[in-house]
Amino acid sequence: MIVHQRRPGTAALAAEMARWLTGAGHAVRVPTADVAGCPELAEWAVEAEGLAAGLDLAVSIGGDGTMLRAVHAVVDAGVPVMGVNLGHLGYLTEVEPNRWEEALERFFSGAYRVDERMTLDVEVHRQGADLTVHRAALNDAVVEKLEAGHTVRLGVFIDERPFVSYAADAVIVATPTGSTAYNLSAGGPIMSPLLSALVVTPVAPHLLFDRSMVLAPGESVRLEVLSGQAALAIDGQTFGRLEPGEFLLCRAGPHAAKLVSFGEHDFRQILRAKFGLSSG
Repeated sequence: MIVHQRRPGTAALAAEMARWLTGAGHAVRVPTADVAGCPELAEWAVEAEGLAAGLDLAVSIGGDGTMLRAVHAVVDAGVPVMGVNLGHLGYLTEVEPNRWEEALERFFSGAYRVDERMTLDVEVHRQGADLTVHRAALNDAVVEKLEAGHTVRLGVFIDERPFVSYAADAVIVATPTGSTAYNLSAGGPIMSPLLSALVVTPVAPHLLFDRSMVLAPGESVRLEVLSGQAALAIDGQTFGRLEPGEFLLCRAGPHAAKLVSFGEHDFRQILRAKFGLSSG
């Protein structure tokens, strides 16, 4: 279980769920980093490196941010993730808090499906080192300016060939799942999460070419800092600064994220609810 540590009710719900699972003969693991904020889960604590091996299911208890953490923790091991929604209108979390027991019973009886979502394979290359960060992303990787009132100049390379340079607030490389996150706020396209593609969207560029680009999953995208200083974020988590000459490289990830679904929340229904769209 991956648990939001600060949202009211998550720790109590996680402890109740853990007791139910243990009583049904299942082994429960909670990463020690989550137990630090939820001491009632201490008896199920494991170190991060021992979390994913042999798991049948990962359960995220929180919002979409917690779901992203759960995916990061288990994606390389091919473990399916079920999201219990204690956030707002979640794109990734499907199970409401009062229905977690029913959802687990359905999972263990096999009455569910797994939706596979493309991930990004993100490499960060800094000065003096070939590779300093290597991480999977479900939503996006973002290189953005550090200072208000300034832009950062970024070079965009497609398949290692120069394509365009932007003086912009940021450039986003997103998956179809991430197309409804920062990409959408920046005016990028909404994409079906069942697609495999990369979308590159500049944020407030000082250039007439301000459109998003949708690329095939076999293409790579490199964002290189040409001048100025930039901040790097992967799925909303900050990974420090990038200096001129440093870059990140994004490709389709080798492992898809596996999200447990019971067919009750459709992507289009969530969009309609978020934007107040009418079908009539």
